[in-house]
Amino acid sequence: MTDQTSTGSCCGSCGTGGATATDVHPVGVTTVYKVSGMTCGHCEGAVSQEISALGGVTAVTAVAATGEVTVTSTAPLDEEAVRAAVDEAGYELVGRA
Repeated sequence: MTDQTSTGSCCGSCGTGGATATDVHPVGVTTVYKVSGMTCGHCEGAVSQEISALGGVTAVTAVAATGEVTVTSTAPLDEEAVRAAVDEAGYELVGRA
């Protein structure tokens, strides 16, 4: 994880954290989603954690600055399942980027 300084954070619990991309990308289907409401590393972590719990997901990278969440999975994911996971984290899935 990378250190981030929190300014205008959604929750005030930041200071460290945030999802980072790995150098080795797993084989599978990669889909980029647009999520609204993420403002900090804590937000990135919450969204990543919920999406990671979906069956078949092998990697998740959320970037608050762009609102993009890149998901790699063994097969295409049901968008409604992704929407429910993002909703559970407290954010809104806008759709595919």
